[in-house]
Amino acid sequence: PSAPVHEDDEFVAIRDIAPAAPTHILVLPRQEGVTGPSDLTGDDAPWVGRMVVLATQIAHAQGLVDGGYRLIMNCGADAGQTVPHLHLHILGGRALHGLG
Repeated sequence: PSAPVHEDDEFVAIRDIAPAAPTHILVLPRQEGVTGPSDLTGDDAPWVGRMVVLATQIAHAQGLVDGGYRLIMNCGADAGQTVPHLHLHILGGRALHGLG
């Protein structure tokens, strides 16, 4: 349960219940059937592009642009995907070290 940071006909964005950074927001498409990035096809490019643009708009609204932020899409268990539904993580609010 989390109050939406953003909500429209295509996407909902919520704060992660186990944040990995001071700001950790998930952008979830309302589209059904896409379990991860490996399910995407060329036909998905328009809405995936809109999801990335929305994530950058949310990052800007959260004040993350000056310090920087990370967008992450995990694919499979070895990558850390724990929810079988495609979603995009927005992480920021501190220096993010490690992979990337």
